[in-house]
Amino acid sequence: MSQSTFDDELFGEAASEVRENVEEHLDAAREELPAVEAVWESDADNTLGTLNALRSALDVADAADHLRDAKKWFAMGERADAFDDADDLEAEIAALDSAIEDVEAAREQVGELASTVPSLKSALEDLQADDEPEPAADDADAGDEPDATDGEADEADAEA
Repeated sequence: MSQSTFDDELFGEAASEVRENVEEHLDAAREELPAVEAVWESDADNTLGTLNALRSALDVADAADHLRDAKKWFAMGERADAFDDADDLEAEIAALDSAIEDVEAAREQVGELASTVPSLKSALEDLQADDEPEPAADDADAGDEPDATDGEADEADAEA
């Protein structure tokens, strides 16, 4: 076996392994994306709980790490001209990259909303408390102790 044939076989084997590594990382990235149910359904008792659960569900750090590794292996394979046809890998990388960017943007928006909701709730509570009339001073005293005139009227009614 000539050195050239041996090198070609090793290169072919390495190219196969590079493609497998890219595919494995793409599969892992896809698996780390949020489940549809986690994004769409909520068991929280209130809006803030729902937003916090959604924000947690939208964490794609592991997916982004796997995608980055897939991109590294892909770039290495491309530079080495190791792929016969890499269009499918390139398309999947682009699709996952776009999806991860969308999820990260949504997570940021949910985080901003989650930080706004408590202050909004407080402001609305304050406004509603201001709208409630405070009891008048006469009304507050009326229920505490009977007036002498009230007692005299009651006695007069009893004698009659």
